[in-house]
Amino acid sequence: MLAVRLQEMFGCADTPRIAGGRVPVLLHLLSPARRPVQVTRDLASFWGKAYAEVKKDLKGRYPKHSWPDDPRQAEALRGTRPGGTR
Repeated sequence: MLAVRLQEMFGCADTPRIAGGRVPVLLHLLSPARRPVQVTRDLASFWGKAYAEVKKDLKGRYPKHSWPDDPRQAEALRGTRPGGTR
């Protein structure tokens, strides 16, 4: 299991895997406030289906954070802006 902020997974199209690529990591995707938003073993499906709804909800609460239309092509972020370290 990996608990990680949603913005830190930008740019990652598929779920990370362990055991020689055989086992997908269970991802606990967190809000910028580090609260659970989604639990998934299928990151590609999350980006394609659920992300739009999560984005709508979180964009209003966290307007200073990046919410790209295509997170698979976006740069992973640690803070509120590219290059941020918050």
